[in-house]
Amino acid sequence: MAIVTKKIKLSTKGDTDIINITTETASAVLNSGLKNGSVTVFVPGSTGGITTLEYEPGLVEDLKIYFEKIAPKNGEYQHNIRWKDGNGYSHVRAAFLGPDITIPFVNNQMQLGKWQQIVFIDFDNRPREREILVQIIGE
Repeated sequence: MAIVTKKIKLSTKGDTDIINITTETASAVLNSGLKNGSVTVFVPGSTGGITTLEYEPGLVEDLKIYFEKIAPKNGEYQHNIRWKDGNGYSHVRAAFLGPDITIPFVNNQMQLGKWQQIVFIDFDNRPREREILVQIIGE
């Protein structure tokens, strides 16, 4: 069993910026030298999340609309009261989504569904430079 770790560097806009990272993740798996195993995609930090979805404009917009309904920007957050940084909603949204996903791969190919892509969502209230960790385990 071998472990290979790569990074994906992103410049984000913040404010529920949804970025497709499927190609970069697939490239990391392909170049890992491993044939079969699993890949974990993880965002360090508490205002970003990772998931899969059908990455098309309508669904991307739907997701932004429903995150606003779940944790509205203008809601009252104890985090904002305590820290005065205005990103309480960002932390709540990220906590609901989660920081990682694990995907199996077989013959160097991630086993995603036909319309399934991996996305990083930056919920913070400002643009950020992010590093997504991609850890590949297998043989």
